[in-house]
Amino acid sequence: MRHSIRTRFTLGMIFLFIIISVLAVFSGYYLNKLSDKTSAILKENFLSVVYAREMSEGIMNINHELTTSYLTNVNSDSSKIANELSLINKSLISEKNNITEPGEDKLVSGIETAYFEYRDSVLEILKSPKSAKDMIYLQNKSGLLYQQLLILSEMNGKALEVKTDDAKASSQSALTKMTILATLCFLIGMSFTFSFASYFNRRFFQLYYGLKEVVSSNFNQRLLLDGNDEFSEISLVVNEMADKLKNNKQKMSVTLQKDLEKDINSADVQDLKKMLFNIKCMEEQAKVLLSKIENR
Repeated sequence: MRHSIRTRFTLGMIFLFIIISVLAVFSGYYLNKLSDKTSAILKENFLSVVYAREMSEGIMNINHELTTSYLTNVNSDSSKIANELSLINKSLISEKNNITEPGEDKLVSGIETAYFEYRDSVLEILKSPKSAKDMIYLQNKSGLLYQQLLILSEMNGKALEVKTDDAKASSQSALTKMTILATLCFLIGMSFTFSFASYFNRRFFQLYYGLKEVVSSNFNQRLLLDGNDEFSEISLVVNEMADKLKNNKQKMSVTLQKDLEKDINSADVQDLKKMLFNIKCMEEQAKVLLSKIENR
């Protein structure tokens, strides 16, 4: 199967993209997991502590208003008390919808019952003249309600500590895992990058020096690049070109030699002709001389 340089480069980029994607996915997973735990702490237990505090402050404000009015023999501010009861009732409903810990539902049910009794006592006191007995009864009811609200706050406070420690442990575990994963991905990426670069550098080096030898008229040089990419195709073309250049050089040498021999043979023939002509001239001159001698 033929693998072009572009294909190899594309596959390399896809491989590096996969490594980056793996890091991004795992990072997002652990961050989302940690975020969910943190959100659960804030949304669930912290809100329960806030609701318990709001209800306690409302009861404290009502008791303060009723006690002050009883001691000063002044009518209580019923609108203020009604507003505080409304806020307490709102916080109680919110807490009923935010049950998260084991046994919290029973505790909230007990708080609701004690609150209804406390509320009824407050409304009775507002309707009729205040007496010491009513105030003592109201204080007892509020004291019981305070204790239950304190238990609710402590329950969720301990849950906050446990979940916070769990979130810290999860973050540390996630950090360790991400460090190991990032190190592995880094080593894999570096190893791939080094091998990828070494592959192309080696083949470019072989191609460069092979072409340099051919240009220097060393037509016996051959490029031995295995594989099915463009480098191997170029090496075959260069080797074929070197063979042709070598053959052409040999043919040119033979032709030049023949031409030289041909030139040499032609010169010898001309010299021989001249020599024969000179000999004939000398023979004719000799004949003339002989004839003159004979005539004498």
